[in-house]
Amino acid sequence: MSTRHPVIGVTVSRRSGWRIFPIMALNIWLAGGRAIRWQSDREIDLDAVDGVVIGGGDDIAPTLYGGELRVGVRLDPDRDELESSVLKEAFERNLPILGICRGSQMLNVVLGGDLHQDAYDVYDSRYYRTILPKKRVDVEEGSLLSRVTGKDCLKVNALHSQAVHKLGRGLRVAARDEGGMIQAIERIRDPMAIGVQWHPEHIFYRRAHRRLFKALIEAALARMASRGQLAAAHEEAAQAEQQRANLPL
Repeated sequence: MSTRHPVIGVTVSRRSGWRIFPIMALNIWLAGGRAIRWQSDREIDLDAVDGVVIGGGDDIAPTLYGGELRVGVRLDPDRDELESSVLKEAFERNLPILGICRGSQMLNVVLGGDLHQDAYDVYDSRYYRTILPKKRVDVEEGSLLSRVTGKDCLKVNALHSQAVHKLGRGLRVAARDEGGMIQAIERIRDPMAIGVQWHPEHIFYRRAHRRLFKALIEAALARMASRGQLAAAHEEAAQAEQQRANLPL
């Protein structure tokens, strides 16, 4: 196994990246990696990274998945183009991926899925808009998300209006909220890719959410060593579970 810390490329908005990227970088550093900032007005080099985080932000243009444009929705076509390209190339390079909020939605769209533009009009889910962990999501039994977090339910934050509708190729549902809205997705084969509808970077003080970044780093280390990424994430999660079980009460 390489002793080099994995380098993770993080996509952020040109408007809010200055305040979001340091939080992302902290989470990645706590997990054992090093972050570099990507946005649509900067040069992107996927050969320089070992994994990718697609961050949150503006809504995704519905034209990317056959939807209709709506008045009053803030879009960023340059970022859409950037992240679509990054994800496609990440799959070609076998790079592990963590998608956060918008990033989870973009992961689904790039793999051929689509979105509910206003998910709260479709589901009987309570509307939250807070960075505090107040929303409950139920994690699917047997999912990688369940293994990584060690939880069958999570308290998460919520800042979104869009949500995954039809799943993209090779994806499965990993969590839903109380109204049935999809809150997390994951790939069933390498390269590892997990998408969560919430913002774990803001609740790093809770171990379950930090472990999403740890799973990404473990998958990146596995890729560097030409090992299976999903297997490595499962193995590390099992070791963490054993350590928790051995802690004194």
